[in-house]
Amino acid sequence: MASKFLLVAQREYLTRVRKRAFIVLTLAVPLLLAGFGVFVAKIASSDNDTTDVVEVRDDSGLNIASRLISTPQLRFETATGTLAEAKKGFQKAKHDGLVYLPAGLDVEKPTGVQFFGKGNISLKKQVAVETALNKAFSELKMQKSGLSQEQLDRLRSKVDLQAISLDETGKEADSNALATSGMSYALALAIYLFIFIYGVQIMRGVGEEKSSRIMEVMLSSVKPFDLMMGKIMGIAAVGLTQFLMWGLLSFGISSVVLPLVTKDDKPKTEVAATPTTAPGAAAADDEPRSAAATFDKTMEKQGQQSNPAGRLNIFSTLSNLPLGTILFGFIVYFLGGYLLYGALFGAVGAAVDDQTDTQQFMMPITMPLILSYIVGVSVILRNPDGPVAFWMSMIPFTSPIAMVIRLPFGVPMWQLALSIVLLILGFIGTVWVAARIYRVGILMYGKKVTYKELGKWMFYKG
Repeated sequence: MASKFLLVAQREYLTRVRKRAFIVLTLAVPLLLAGFGVFVAKIASSDNDTTDVVEVRDDSGLNIASRLISTPQLRFETATGTLAEAKKGFQKAKHDGLVYLPAGLDVEKPTGVQFFGKGNISLKKQVAVETALNKAFSELKMQKSGLSQEQLDRLRSKVDLQAISLDETGKEADSNALATSGMSYALALAIYLFIFIYGVQIMRGVGEEKSSRIMEVMLSSVKPFDLMMGKIMGIAAVGLTQFLMWGLLSFGISSVVLPLVTKDDKPKTEVAATPTTAPGAAAADDEPRSAAATFDKTMEKQGQQSNPAGRLNIFSTLSNLPLGTILFGFIVYFLGGYLLYGALFGAVGAAVDDQTDTQQFMMPITMPLILSYIVGVSVILRNPDGPVAFWMSMIPFTSPIAMVIRLPFGVPMWQLALSIVLLILGFIGTVWVAARIYRVGILMYGKKVTYKELGKWMFYKG
């Protein structure tokens, strides 16, 4: 029995890895991913290098325009004339926006401020302008309370927060939320794609062999269960081979390409620019400001993230993660999730005659997988210890993705052990159901299959 099972797996493996499409895809994907990553990085870098120019028409009498601090990404310029003239000038100059501060503006409740833009204003631009205005009004309110500019500069603080991971034994290690979240997302995406891509290959392979009637010959010497599991394991070996090759090639390409892309980049230091003073501004408003004190926090974070040196430091913190547990858990859920879903995909392929009929059976199978991925990256990634994360990491149909998202953040061993046991039990139950459907459906031709019919197949004797 074991030898026949291995022969089927060997046939599936060798048939697929010898195809030209497999070789081309294995070599091309890392190159395409590397090129795509460099392209996105360059686009993001060029976007950070642009400066939005926003004009300010200040009729409030509070000299707010002189308090708006420019940054490398956002520069404020004072607009003269009436509001109508300022609008015409803003459109003629092809600037990015116009802020209007109406007369009689209340410092305590500044309402009625308008921001004009060409077309729909982007959220990033609106938030940046709002942040600058909020800081300017806050400074004005503090200054009216009797504080001098020097005192205001001394009052500002910037906390350099260092994240430290503390395990159950009290051992401390540097933590980086971006690196942890990035690894969680990458692991979840790998399992999601692997199950989908190679699960569909199982379904199509079974369907093609069934439609060509070659299955009748194979079943004369191999039991249906051995045939199904052989196909699942053979295609799993193909997928693992391809993923291993992608990993090695991606590592090699990144080791060569990343230094070439980042070696000429230098960390950028942003300096807050003092805006043009509005006509008639008071002398107190013309005194120099401390660039460090008026530095825009949001822009500073963007500058740090665009710094290649900062990105490389993120990778150095990966060594502080529980890599052994992550690797072990990833392999278990990688294989367990694939075997669980692969058996169901194989059952669907055996149950239908036409590939177009698979859609009605694909939805119940793929919905838990899609749901776990969507909820994982939107909810579990933000709260890996919450109730949603716990329960989804226990359910066998969602645990392959939910649990690997949690692993880099640290998971109690009892939860990991319980989840693996439940996944194994779920796999055994799924294989039993799939095998019952497979053994009947593989030789069933010319009959429209329904869910009721599948239920009957599960209890056929023999």
